[in-house]
Amino acid sequence: MISAATNVSAQDAGIQAHLRELRNGNTLVFEARLRRAREEGELPPEADPKALAGYLATVIQGMSQQARDGATAADLSHVAELALRAWP
Repeated sequence: MISAATNVSAQDAGIQAHLRELRNGNTLVFEARLRRAREEGELPPEADPKALAGYLATVIQGMSQQARDGATAADLSHVAELALRAWP
């Protein structure tokens, strides 16, 4: 989905918009779950579900691109470990 979003021509603008909607929809699902996690005490009260959802989506999208470009499972595990250090 990430690669397809950057490799479309002007005539494929509808596809690009659809892919953007999918990505944004995923982020909204993350945000809703994180909001619930905060309400249920799984996250601290000061946690920002919207910001965390954006962060998570960015890390996942970046890792997807890295995997496509040949990153190893060990490389991606290291990135995931670093990303989790920023988690509240």
